[in-house]
Amino acid sequence: MTLAPPAPLHTSTVVVPRRRKPRRSPRKPLLGALGIVGFLAVWQLVAAAGIVNPSQLPSAVDTFARLGVMAGDLEFWRNVGRTMTAWAIGLAIASVLGIALGGLVGLIPFLRRATHSTVEFLRPIPSVALIPLAILAYGIQIQAALVIIVYACFWQVFVQVLYGVADIDTVARDTARSYGLTRVAQLRSLVLPTALPYIFTGLRLAASVALILAITAEMTIQNPGLGQTLVVAYNIGNISTVYAVVVVTGVLGLLINLVFRFVERRALAWHQSIRGEEVL
Repeated sequence: MTLAPPAPLHTSTVVVPRRRKPRRSPRKPLLGALGIVGFLAVWQLVAAAGIVNPSQLPSAVDTFARLGVMAGDLEFWRNVGRTMTAWAIGLAIASVLGIALGGLVGLIPFLRRATHSTVEFLRPIPSVALIPLAILAYGIQIQAALVIIVYACFWQVFVQVLYGVADIDTVARDTARSYGLTRVAQLRSLVLPTALPYIFTGLRLAASVALILAITAEMTIQNPGLGQTLVVAYNIGNISTVYAVVVVTGVLGLLINLVFRFVERRALAWHQSIRGEEVL
């Protein structure tokens, strides 16, 4: 019996379909926009119904009309720039110090044990308690505001870096040592990838805290900026301006958070937490 010849093998390249990147559902931004619209509608209805004294709660229309007038004033944008300048400088100084000192203390067990009590004592101190000391040291200057911003933001970054360094897997660390990796190679290939998500979390938290304290410092120290504008408007009874400045600070906080989240997603696209968010 003659056997049939084997079927010819196809040597053509097998095309593997590319894995599509999961798209984020558009429902979340839409629901967020609807929530904002609903909040503004309730605000307008409460003010129009007179439930709250108009001298204490202007309508949403009046507030945004005042905001439109302020947007055409060059001094308003100068105050925004002054606030954001203090925010950026304070955040930059706190981030550099927090990452450097947090990494150093976290990598050296002796320093971590030696500084534990000092950290636990200094970290709970409210930064606003330093305002009198900052005024005595620097007067009515931006340096006084920076003292407060840097102090509060430093702990946000420092503690997150400590957690990130402590999260390094001991097996991976021992494996790196057994393969004879240098300290620089261990920092690049082991420490940094593990601590990077914690660093970005600390930076994002510090960015929000820095904006709050920049405005708080301007309100109390009377440095030029949005905080001083808010206090002056309140003192002269211009409530619509007060609410307009509050809206501006809220928008700035939202934009800061969105920017830092965008950078975090780009830098940590490989991390499982970010990949899990994009599937949702």
